[in-house]
Amino acid sequence: MIKLVATDIDGTILPYSGEFSSKTKECIQKLSKLGVKVVLVTGRMHSSAIPLAKQLGLNTPIISYQGGLIKNFEGKTLYQSDLHSNYAKEIILWARKNNVHLNLYIDDKLYVEHDNETIRQYIKGKFVDYTVCSFDDLEIKDVNKLLAIDIHNPERVTTWVKILKSKYPDLYIVKSTPYFCEIGSGDAKKSVGVEFLCKMWGIKKEEVLTIGDQNNDIDLVQAGGIGVAMGNATDELKSCADYITDTVENDGFVKAVEKFFYNKTAEAELCTE
Repeated sequence: MIKLVATDIDGTILPYSGEFSSKTKECIQKLSKLGVKVVLVTGRMHSSAIPLAKQLGLNTPIISYQGGLIKNFEGKTLYQSDLHSNYAKEIILWARKNNVHLNLYIDDKLYVEHDNETIRQYIKGKFVDYTVCSFDDLEIKDVNKLLAIDIHNPERVTTWVKILKSKYPDLYIVKSTPYFCEIGSGDAKKSVGVEFLCKMWGIKKEEVLTIGDQNNDIDLVQAGGIGVAMGNATDELKSCADYITDTVENDGFVKAVEKFFYNKTAEAELCTE
């Protein structure tokens, strides 16, 4: 019996249009009424995820910053794993040297050094604002994460991931979209957030359905008893999933829930696929 559904947001339940489908809203609200805990697990800021949770009628804790922060709906911090300031300072210098646009997140606030097309594109649909300043003027502590962005050249982002992973093997560094390189604490993973809440609620792994679409969802999908990849997921994620559902535009999340929550033969089918 599924007791927890842990879902990524962008590209999983939220289409690229930026609007939840009526079927997704109805599905999540129905799960909640039946006592299933539906948890948003995202690389977004906590403040960016809150409005989306409200649209869905959720009041469960939110796992944000790829698992680096968990807050309940009242704003109480349940778990936090920040990026060490020494690492953050080194990567800021690397970004400047290599002309890399960097988002800096401190205490759930967003800072950039340049007001440009990249940051203006980034905040669309995010429900957040940003502050432009020299990072040298900030106290670099309580760093939720860093995000390196190139909205035009995904191959450049792939190169950054390889370089930074090699230099900082203790950190969690992942390409979360073709254009984003996420940099966080080694304990800031979506799977860590799911495991934390499972322990808090006394839920077993086999009672959890997890679902996502990008490479930063690989450990999320592996944290569930049933791990689902969206039809629009990366090939790497699909190869790790127990099941591949339809795309976000075709309500793949809803179809996965219908299959594994309402279909009593789902587990038997899964074992034979």
